[in-house]
Amino acid sequence: MDIIKDIFYTNKRVFKLAIDSFIKNWIIIFTGLFYSLATIILYISLPHFWILAGLVMIIVTSALISNYLHLINCIITRNKFDIQDFKEGFTIYLNKVWGISFIGWFGSLVVSTLIMPIFSRGNLAIELNLIINFLVITLLNALPESVYQKMYNPWDTIVYTFEFIKENWIEWFVPNIILSIVLYLLTGSFLSGVFKYYIPLRFNILSPRVFLIYILGQIIFSFTMIYRGYLFDILSTSTRRKRLFMREF
Repeated sequence: MDIIKDIFYTNKRVFKLAIDSFIKNWIIIFTGLFYSLATIILYISLPHFWILAGLVMIIVTSALISNYLHLINCIITRNKFDIQDFKEGFTIYLNKVWGISFIGWFGSLVVSTLIMPIFSRGNLAIELNLIINFLVITLLNALPESVYQKMYNPWDTIVYTFEFIKENWIEWFVPNIILSIVLYLLTGSFLSGVFKYYIPLRFNILSPRVFLIYILGQIIFSFTMIYRGYLFDILSTSTRRKRLFMREF
């Protein structure tokens, strides 16, 4: 019963904070258009970098992720962001995101070279890959929030995220699953991966219907990321017992 009360009252508070911040910072929905265009230009340009293409892709992608997380952090901490925050955001968390990406790359390399060959027969390799991806997305689901709210190095950020999910998995996933379902039902978009920072553009974006669905997706996605930021802040700085105790006063 206590956990139900905690989920209800915590999300009631988070919802009010997220709605207020989203209304004041609605311009955040258009950052997705910039990230989409930047990513398209990046992929078009990659062949010109030859053997450095992989390195360039990781660095630029990390910079874009850093930029978005910094803007969300500005909204969570002071309820606003400006053009200067946008300019500075590309480097604020660059090293941390880069470091986490490298750890992820190294982990995937170990899995693909040492583990996958053992299960190469039949569909075992495919099934194992799906299981690993599911576990990573689940256990590290709060990694974006850990990056911009906790001052840890890349490895400790990953460890902290795992511990956070272990301690708060019910409180964290109940609202996140609901928001993901709403996004899918209204737009048909389903976000995968650990770092999420925009809704991808579709090839027929010039169609009025597709454009409206894209904007709707960005609205829901932006609200979700703000919501997650406030929820993480509350859950990571308190315990269930403390939250229930404080509501008595």
